[in-house]
Amino acid sequence: MRTLLLTAAALSAPHAARVRAIEPLARVAVNIDSYVGPLSARDAYDDIIGDAAREYDLDPRMIKAVMQTESAFNAMAVSPVGALGLMQLMPAVAAELGAQDPLDPRQNIMAGARYLRQLLDSHRGNVRLALASYNAGPGNVAKYGAIPPFKETRDYVKRVTALLAETDD
Repeated sequence: MRTLLLTAAALSAPHAARVRAIEPLARVAVNIDSYVGPLSARDAYDDIIGDAAREYDLDPRMIKAVMQTESAFNAMAVSPVGALGLMQLMPAVAAELGAQDPLDPRQNIMAGARYLRQLLDSHRGNVRLALASYNAGPGNVAKYGAIPPFKETRDYVKRVTALLAETDD
C-alpha cells in the first residue's frame, strides 16, 4: 500500500492527468438475480453424491451417512492410519478404485461409492455387513462370518444405520 501511494504521489501533474484520462477498454456488468447463501458442509456435496448414487445404484443417504461418520464432511480429513478425504479411503484402495487424488471431493466420493457398491454386492445386499467391511475390511468380516467383535466397527455400523434411518426434513 505504501509503495502505491508513493508512486501515485511521485507522478507529475501532466502524467497524473494522462493516467486519469485513460478509458477502460471493456465494461463489465454484473446482475445477480438470486443468491443462495453458503451451503452447510452436510449439503455441499449433494450434486456429487447424486452422481455417485446414480452411477453405482446406491441410496444417496447411504453415501452421505458414510461421509458424515467417516469425516464429518471434511474433504481434507486424514486419519491417524492414513485414510483420506470425505469417505476416508486408504491410499491403495483409492488408487484401485480410480481416485488418483483422494482429497479431491469428486474422486473421493465416486471411489467410495464404487467401493460401497462392491461391498454390497459381495454381501448380497446386506447393508450391515457391507458397512462393517467398509470399516474393518472385508477380510475381518469374512474371518468372523459376521460383524467383527471390534467395538469401533460395531459402533460404526450402529451410527451409519441410525443416520440411514433418519428421515430428511
